[in-house]
Amino acid sequence: MAGRQNSKKFKTGKSECINLSMQSKKTIKEKHPIVTVERDWKEYLGECLLIVFSVILALGVTEFINNLNEKKKINEVLHQLKEELIANRQAEKEQYAYHLLVLKRIDSALVNPVLSQKFISNGIIHLEAITPPPHGVLLHDLNDVAWQVAKQNNIISKIDLTTYSLLNDIYNNQQRITGSEKEIANVLLSRESRTTADNHVTLLLLHDNYLGWDIQRAPNLLNLYQKAIDKLSKY
Repeated sequence: MAGRQNSKKFKTGKSECINLSMQSKKTIKEKHPIVTVERDWKEYLGECLLIVFSVILALGVTEFINNLNEKKKINEVLHQLKEELIANRQAEKEQYAYHLLVLKRIDSALVNPVLSQKFISNGIIHLEAITPPPHGVLLHDLNDVAWQVAKQNNIISKIDLTTYSLLNDIYNNQQRITGSEKEIANVLLSRESRTTADNHVTLLLLHDNYLGWDIQRAPNLLNLYQKAIDKLSKY
């Protein structure tokens, strides 16, 4: 009987401890209420403005970097264009002197039958009879790589109209001078040029081609080169 009473008292004590523990936790919760922070419209507006400012700043920085890269690209292409003009001017200056010698030899052959017969012998054209070394129809090629790159990348829109017109005129004249090789070749490779009897006519045609396509065009082209180089001097 005593054992049952002690067991009953133990269970009652345990139950009371559990109840006290629960009451203690409840009391703690009541002593620590949940705090809710309330923000007014000014704080929300400040956050929104901060986000907008961050986006605008990021866009501005991106635009600034893009503009720097574009400006750098423009400067590089225009620098290469200026260098190409300088090289072409030197090449055309040498070529002009070369073509004057060719024209002088053609004129000599026109009045000297011995020289004329050296030009065509047994249906074979001897170009070295009328051209000094290296005996080519043209002495140099005139490049337009930088000009094509500038047009393909729309760099031309970044320069003034006067400079564009000047450059366009230069490269059109270059193309005509370079194209003279084909025109002169047509004369040299024609059937009529192979007969000794037509030597005089062939020489006259060569004379007119060199004079019209190259020699008369060269002085003005050299002048245009210098003007364009001066305009692009800052690149």
